Parts: sequence; structure tokens; C-alpha cells
Amino acid sequence: MKFQLAINLERMDESLDMREVARHTLEMVQMAEDGGFNIAWAAEHHALEMTIAPDPFQILTWWGAHTSKIRLGTAVAVAPYWHPIKLAGEAAFTDLITGGRLEFGIGSGAYQREFDRMHPGLLQSDGWKYMQEMLPAVLALWQGDYAHDGTYWKFPTSTSVPKPLQQPHPPLWVAARAPITYDFAVKHGLNIMSWPLTRPMSEAELYKSRLDEAMANNPGKKRPVFAMMRHTALYDKKEDWMMPVRAAQRQLGQFENLFKNMGDVKNGFPKEVDLHDIANRSEYDPKMLSTNLMFGTPDEVIAKLRPYETLGVDEFTYYASLGLGLKEQKRSLELFCKEVIPAFA
Repeated sequence: MKFQLAINLERMDESLDMREVARHTLEMVQMAEDGGFNIAWAAEHHALEMTIAPDPFQILTWWGAHTSKIRLGTAVAVAPYWHPIKLAGEAAFTDLITGGRLEFGIGSGAYQREFDRMHPGLLQSDGWKYMQEMLPAVLALWQGDYAHDGTYWKFPTSTSVPKPLQQPHPPLWVAARAPITYDFAVKHGLNIMSWPLTRPMSEAELYKSRLDEAMANNPGKKRPVFAMMRHTALYDKKEDWMMPVRAAQRQLGQFENLFKNMGDVKNGFPKEVDLHDIANRSEYDPKMLSTNLMFGTPDEVIAKLRPYETLGVDEFTYYASLGLGLKEQKRSLELFCKEVIPAFA
């Protein structure tokens, strides 16, 4: 099993200096490279301090200038917010100047709040339609002249300038939860990023069953790389188990605000929802979070990872952004690199 790092520039409140956050994020990517991680992922989100990522390609270009071998991916470029020509060109340019290290992840978008600002009138639940029209157009533009007459975009003959360094194109990824997306991924040769959120191992097993079903429905197609992400935090002593739980509860309280589109966001900071007041409050019970998420001492995390390896997860995505203190984030990653990765070599 290989390992990936997903990390955001992240502020839970105004107490952190943005320059310190930026410096920390780059240092975490450099630590991941030195520690043997395969890919570092940058997200795309808008007008939110908890995920500061207005252009993932700019972030990857920055990381690329300060690293040499770790691969660099978008998790994900949100198709409804882009034009195919611009997306193809920006992705190809990033691949060029990072020496062919781009992993191209595309998705349909996460929060209705962002859709209301970036693509007014579009329902988040319809974002997948844009993604499924966007990807074939980008692939065609990377190959040469191409004219598009689709449902959401129309343009005369054009091409991507520049072209990607990797040929025929960079590895492709899609964020997948619904069966229709697994089927699309298998049909079109996309690798899969999955995220069971805070749910138990049964959710991971459900996603694997959807991959198996998509493979059965598309005989002869190559099996995609199957990656799975979990919030991850390691600590030295077992009695520290509540430290990442408290951080996760704080961040997830903001996440619930966005996920339910409650609209209570001030200067980019979502108000933290009282998790005791929501219908799905059982998803945020401390013991449950500690059990389901990749929290623990190195030995505990190794034991937690074994079932994912057995399930058929090819690459585990270490999600570092959960409102944890910067010092604690670095110690966690240090422990993971020194003690966990060697156990899966």
C-alpha cells in the first residue's frame, strides 16, 4: 500500500497568521516527500478559511518549486467552476513546470454555498453532469485541435496550450462516492479517490463493493487505482487520544455548517455548529471518532491500516487538515513517516 498526503492551508479562526499557515503547509509537503509519500493533493475551495485553495494549480506550482519527486495532484478541480480550455491549459502548464508530476483529479463540487457564488442557480447535486462533460473535452484538447458542442459548453476549434509533459496525459482521478461515479471512472480510465468521512469501516467496504460492481459491469476495463482518505493524527501516548478528537469535532462543526448550507459564515469562517443539536450527532461521538478515524499511536495506526490493505485499498490518503495545532500536525506526520510507512514497505 502506498501513501498520499491531502493538506489544506487552513485557519479555524483569525489567531493564525496566514504567512505561518503557508509556511507550515509547504513544510508538511516537504516532510511527506522525504518520508516516502507518493502524492500530495491540493483542493479547490472558495471564500472559506478552513480550506484556502482558490486555485489548486497555483498551489501545486508552489509546492513543485520546493520539491523534486513527490507527485502533485488536484483533489479536486471542480468542473462546474471552469471552462474546458482554461482547465486543460492550466493543468498542462502545471504538468510542464513540475517536470511531469501532475495527477489530474476532477470532481463535481462539495458545498451548495460555493455553487451559489461560483455558479449561481446550479444545484450541487447536478455538478456531476458538468464533470462528465468536462473530462472528455479536456482530454481531447490535450491531444490537439478540437471543437465542442455540448450541453454546458460550446466553443469552436481550439487546443490546449501548452500540452501536458506526460503523454498521452497525466494520470486521471475522480472523487467517487455514488455508484454512477464508480461506473464512469471504470469506463473512462480514472483512478478513484474515496472518503468515508467519519463513518465506520462498513462505509469503506461499501465503496469497495461499488468498485467491484463497476468492474463487473465493464468487462475488459483496467482496474483503477483505489485510494481512500481518512482524517489522520498520530500521538506519542495513548492518553492523548482526545487531542485530535477535540480538533476534529471543532472542524467538523464548521463542516456541518457548510454541508447543510446554513449560511452562517463571517469573513470566511463558518460558525461552528453545536454537534449535540444535529440529527446525525452520533457521527461525532468522541469514542466513535477515535475508532473510525486514523487516530492513534503508531502501533495503533498500523493495526487500523491493515484492514484497508486487506480490503484492496491501493493508496491510503493521510488527511492532515482537521484543525489540529501546527506543532501537533508535524509531530503526527513525523511519527507516520518514521514508524508507519516502513511497516508497509
